Amino acid sequence: MLTLSFSAVCSAAERYQIDPDHTFSSFEYNHWGLSTQRNRFDTTSGFIELDQTAGTGQVMIEIDAGSINTGTELFNKTLRGSQFFDVEKYPKIRFTSNHLIFDGENLKQIEGDLTIKDITRTVTLEITNFNCRFMLLYGKRACGANGFVEILRSDYHLGRFVPFVSDAVTLHIVVEAIKEY
Repeated sequence: MLTLSFSAVCSAAERYQIDPDHTFSSFEYNHWGLSTQRNRFDTTSGFIELDQTAGTGQVMIEIDAGSINTGTELFNKTLRGSQFFDVEKYPKIRFTSNHLIFDGENLKQIEGDLTIKDITRTVTLEITNFNCRFMLLYGKRACGANGFVEILRSDYHLGRFVPFVSDAVTLHIVVEAIKEY
């Protein structure tokens, strides 16, 4: 769960709502030494507030853990269950920023807290793409970004089958957000 994006000449913080139709969180891990598996969460929400000129802002991304999509309903059910995400007890995964790091007006990293199953760890989301502009599709300004962070499943009590299935998981977040007026 994560958030990013903005550009141009902003002198005050601007607020953007995450567009759930163009925002997806996915994760990948090594599966029994055979392949890299990629799966996703289909429902993400949140907001971004950004003052690009001042290099400040905040990000909040919330992922619906029950929206996990592996392409196989049996595996989805397993991951939603009590041995993994336990979505009935812990329905949301949340990322809340503590500090945004810019290089000029380009967002490069977001330091923040990632909470999974009520366990919170500080992580740094690496931003690989960041852009803002007026979007004809929305008739408003929008921002987009791609980011990733590597975490250990075991840090969040998701470590079943470690070390056979990799403990290291890369969480990717692709975000588009639309400016509020």
